[in-house]
Amino acid sequence: MSEEIDGVVQGHRDGHGFVQRNDGQPDIYLPPNEMRAVLHRDVVKVSLGRVDRRGRPEGHVLEIVARPVNRIIGRLLKESGIWLVAPEDKRYAQDVIIQPGGTAHAETGQVVVVELTEPPALFGQPVGHVIEVLGDIDDPGMEIDIAVRKFSIPHEFSAPCLAETQDLPDTVRTADKRGRIDLTDVPLVTIDGVDARDFDDAVYCEPAKVGRGKGWRLLVAIADVSHYVKSGGDIDTDAFDRATSVYFPRRVVPMLPEKLSNGLCSLNPDVDRLCMVCDMLITAKGDIHAYQFYPAVMHSHARFTYDEVWAILQNTRGPEATKRAARVDNLLHLHDLYKALSGSRRVRGAMEFETIETQIISNENGRIERIEPRTRNDAHKLIEEAMLAANVCAADFIEANHQMALYRVHEGPTPEKAEILRDYLKALGIPNRLGDRPSPKDLALIAEQVADRPDAPQIQTMLLRSMQQAIYTPDNAGHFGLAYEAYTHFTSPIRRYPDLLVHRVIKAILQDRVYELPTLPTFGEAHENLQRRLNKSAKAKDAPPPRHRSKADTKRYDAWVGAGLHCSANERRADEASRDVENWLKCRYMKEHLGEQYTGTVSAVTSFGVFVMLDQMYVEGLVHVTELGGDYYRFDEVRQELRGERTGVRFHIGKKLEVQVSRVDLDGRRIDFRMAGADEHAPADGPRRGEAGARGANKAKVHRQAGKAEAAAPAPARKDGRQASKTPARGARNDRGRGPEASGKRKTGKRK
Repeated sequence: MSEEIDGVVQGHRDGHGFVQRNDGQPDIYLPPNEMRAVLHRDVVKVSLGRVDRRGRPEGHVLEIVARPVNRIIGRLLKESGIWLVAPEDKRYAQDVIIQPGGTAHAETGQVVVVELTEPPALFGQPVGHVIEVLGDIDDPGMEIDIAVRKFSIPHEFSAPCLAETQDLPDTVRTADKRGRIDLTDVPLVTIDGVDARDFDDAVYCEPAKVGRGKGWRLLVAIADVSHYVKSGGDIDTDAFDRATSVYFPRRVVPMLPEKLSNGLCSLNPDVDRLCMVCDMLITAKGDIHAYQFYPAVMHSHARFTYDEVWAILQNTRGPEATKRAARVDNLLHLHDLYKALSGSRRVRGAMEFETIETQIISNENGRIERIEPRTRNDAHKLIEEAMLAANVCAADFIEANHQMALYRVHEGPTPEKAEILRDYLKALGIPNRLGDRPSPKDLALIAEQVADRPDAPQIQTMLLRSMQQAIYTPDNAGHFGLAYEAYTHFTSPIRRYPDLLVHRVIKAILQDRVYELPTLPTFGEAHENLQRRLNKSAKAKDAPPPRHRSKADTKRYDAWVGAGLHCSANERRADEASRDVENWLKCRYMKEHLGEQYTGTVSAVTSFGVFVMLDQMYVEGLVHVTELGGDYYRFDEVRQELRGERTGVRFHIGKKLEVQVSRVDLDGRRIDFRMAGADEHAPADGPRRGEAGARGANKAKVHRQAGKAEAAAPAPARKDGRQASKTPARGARNDRGRGPEASGKRKTGKRK
């Protein structure tokens, strides 16, 4: 009897799908005929059948164990007198037939939400009725309305949550200040982006004697959200469900109600606010000599923007400095401290890659007017370093007191990824001594070594891709990218639930007690998917069994693991939703530029083509391998390049290309380019010796056909356990990272 395997269906826009196995083993391919009776995200039991021509085991669906999602968002259409809805999420490969009288008076072409009343069957499509009419696709903000539903992001606070919020005061009361250190006379200031609305951190720095030498005293004051959001309360339940604020262009879906996020908890200027303070002494070399945590009440003395602070640092006699004369010395002290902390970062070997971040400038209708690079200067960096210091102290404080909490863990390359990186560097002639477990300093030295090479961006990209994604977990494994032995998130409790939990744990330690997680809602599918990936990662690392725990400790530990998985999964969900909206906006923007030519830079290379980032537009699209010219191109995985067998033309990350916008698929979030003047395309990198003209153009036709099949084919499981995408990535690649962990502020495009 064939083995029965449990897993979750992951649909594919081309009609086939995969089953992500619960045991962490490689995914099982489901051909289109097996997908007829199942939906994306269904929980199923499958048996293994034959192996297809690409060596993938095919699955046969035995049973649908659970169907967690029965609401689908899409466009209402009428074909041959039948109403149906074409799903917005193309992983739902079947249209939904609308039952008679079930359109809710929606009109053709409008965006609607459908609730299924009959699931799909082998010989029948799913049936449902419209439960919500969102409006026309061109309505301002429609792309965001679609995304929050498409990714199941909670966007309306529950009635109990709103009721509890109404009971909160509008200002800080005298009773709230009891038992707190009074810092209202300390000139703490906030430094944020010009468009920021919630201010969760304030800073103050002054010179101080540290030990026998000179240094600084740094105060990082963070909004005391935990004073108002009670553990296990109705606000807390909604906050946990969201786990993070979601940032879209022109709109934010907040983790907390506005009364808290923009009012009572926001460190607005010239008002008293409750805060948790990390008070540090830092040496001249940038090392943290001592620290303490305490609850306080503060009074922000100024609200600065990054540009304003940067102008003051550049010219202490300029108009901005004159306007803020009383705060100039404090800012100069912060800048001096930043230089010391930055030096300490280099000594410990932390990753420090400069990547281009962009901001979308929209008109009043929400459409893109232009896309601009976001300039990052020392004002951003000094706040980033101050927040990193406070986060490190929080992790050390929790670990020293042997309490459970969520660490922000970022692990380095797996042995498989380290091997790929070694082979890549060797192919480029870059000397290295990377072992199976390279250190942060190893990678930092390579980045420094190649900084002046013309292919430095390509090498930096490969260094970034070798590392794993950061997660929240109670098991402290350090932060590889930042080169910290212990690291957590303490500085943004207004917008991140893990930070709120860390505040509660620190308060409990100060009160000589243990913080217990409340009974939280059942974890969802995103949590389960992440658990499967972690199981796969743990098996790959051959992780040792956990230390012996009592039943009570095991129960507490499991609760913290679940909370970490939930927060990690929802963080990824938020990123995917934000990226989906940005890609939709970029596709809409590029529809107005069809046929136009631009200079771009190759940002990724795959077997089916190259992704190109336009230099001035900051929009990414695919040049399919069939558009690269009449040659047979082989993908060199080691060198991460496509190379023509006849011409020797090479396409690699960092290569400059002239491209033309050829096609925009708004529904698929996909932009296609073709080579500008492809007929005149010459072998810019020269032919490979002995191969010029050796193979005729007859192979080009064969390869064009194979390339199209490759682009449409499902991807094999990658060594790191995630599914490698074989489809052009919807206008902008979904796996493009910003580094091991960008440590600035998410509301300005970065993360702490």
